[in-house]
Amino acid sequence: MQLKKIIGQIKLQYNNPELRKSLPKAISKIPFWISLISIFTIIYDFGFDQSNQSQHILNEVYKVALYTGIASMVLRYSLKKQRPKVKAWPYDLLLLAITSLVLFNLTGHWDVDFFQHWNVIYSTLFLLFIREFSTLQIDINRRFLNPAQLFVLSFSVIIISGALLLMLPRATHEGISFMNALFTATSAVCVTGLAVVDTGQYFTVFGQTIIIVLIQIGGLGIMTFTSYFSYFFRGGASYENQLQLQEMTNTERIADVFSTLKKIIILTFLIEALGAIFIYFSLDKALFESGTDRTFFAIFHSISAFCNAGFSTLSNSLYQVGFRFNYPLHLIVSGLFIIGGLGFPIIFNSYNYFKHILKNRIFAFNKERRKIHVPWVVNINTRIVLITTIILLVSATGMFLLFEYDNTLGEHNFFGKVVTAFFGAATPRTAGFNSIDTAAMAFPTIMLVMLLMWIGASPGSTGGGIKTSTIAVATLNYLSVARGKDRIEVFNREVGQYSVRRAFAIISLSLVVIGAAIFLISYFEDEMTLMSIAFECFSAYSTSGLSLGITADLSAASKLVIIGTMFIGRVSMLTILIAILKRVNHLAYRYPTEEISIN
Repeated sequence: MQLKKIIGQIKLQYNNPELRKSLPKAISKIPFWISLISIFTIIYDFGFDQSNQSQHILNEVYKVALYTGIASMVLRYSLKKQRPKVKAWPYDLLLLAITSLVLFNLTGHWDVDFFQHWNVIYSTLFLLFIREFSTLQIDINRRFLNPAQLFVLSFSVIIISGALLLMLPRATHEGISFMNALFTATSAVCVTGLAVVDTGQYFTVFGQTIIIVLIQIGGLGIMTFTSYFSYFFRGGASYENQLQLQEMTNTERIADVFSTLKKIIILTFLIEALGAIFIYFSLDKALFESGTDRTFFAIFHSISAFCNAGFSTLSNSLYQVGFRFNYPLHLIVSGLFIIGGLGFPIIFNSYNYFKHILKNRIFAFNKERRKIHVPWVVNINTRIVLITTIILLVSATGMFLLFEYDNTLGEHNFFGKVVTAFFGAATPRTAGFNSIDTAAMAFPTIMLVMLLMWIGASPGSTGGGIKTSTIAVATLNYLSVARGKDRIEVFNREVGQYSVRRAFAIISLSLVVIGAAIFLISYFEDEMTLMSIAFECFSAYSTSGLSLGITADLSAASKLVIIGTMFIGRVSMLTILIAILKRVNHLAYRYPTEEISIN
């Protein structure tokens, strides 16, 4: 009854002409700020121990946020200009029902245990925040922030915010320094996996939840989430924003930007959910105190694997006793980070190909229909990435098996050796999990792993490195030069010169960054071996997360170097240069051409 009176009074006041002009802006901003305050309140509630009095005050803040959320949604639908698109109605109706039930329970008007659970209350407030944030009109002017600058800035903001969250008293068992918090946050957002503290033992469940949220945001990018939800609820976006997102998502047509974002988000959550289910049933119940711990373990490792982060709640990753010989778990985790490392464009293009085969070949009952030929379903990018990935996986598995057969693989049976060798060949390409003692690897294996880390995953994926397409283009280029050809031709297509120039720019810049990091850490850590330092720097740049065991022993200066290397490796040095340097839009002239002596 009280809520109905409040809504009725607001509607009466809205009949005022002057108020009628200014109210739409207030509706879109005031509820947002209140929902934002509720999010900060939740963080404060989770991060600090609360007295009864302070908890009572926090509860009142939650009630105000819930009341405001309900009033905002009701008024939004009562105003024709503010009314959302039809596709958002089911979400809003469900959110309105849940919010009302939570509020009734919180105020004591109803008594249902489920809606009184604090996780339900916090989740509802978070959903209200997303809803209100999505109604804001956020237009990004390309004159002030180009896509590269926006990309770098978004990662920087998330890293700093994550570091501050990890410093909350209840995020760790014994507290953490800002340097270690910054290192952990950077490693999580840049989906690297290098850790200066034991993730499972040092951080509480709240702290581990912060880490996995940072991994999810870092894997997909904060702009992916915010842009799509804004488009979903508002039903459109400015042309400037669509241009920005087109460049950030590598979408061919501007009309496909938001459909691509939608596919990325849905596919990510679907794969991670399936991965968590498979991991859950592959685990030994005896290793966990409760089903909740087992579920959290499955969700944490599924997200970490698909995002190629390499973080684990186990002290020794999958080499931990009790998990070392769980080969189904190893195959599931490796499958997740291989799929995540392929990249969304490759997954979508492969899906279109298999859909074409099923529709026009296997399930085509009409003989004439079977003759339908689509000449270029699989584009050149997909072909290069898939072939390069298969070559790397097969060859690296064979070499890993050869080099480590009687070394780190000695404790496994033959099937276990093959699975562990496959896992060891796949994980360096930015995944970061380990199922063997990395520090005990033979020298040839270490060199192989460093090469695989440097190559990394594929473009448009959650992984890092110089990318498989880059090394493929470089290889095709020197083969073309050796054969005396003036262009690169593959699969009856010619590779564009811009792609070739970009590939060699990425390769040279990666070597400059890694070389500088090795030089600096060698100066700061003169007692450490060059091999372990180089391994660490390659791992940081490629966002792989593997280590020979020196990460926790690094000095503050060396940690800063690794932080910078991880950040550059995630956003790429080329992106940073594009963000810094002024871009030339058009060159209306050409100088005379001369050849330079190269060999």
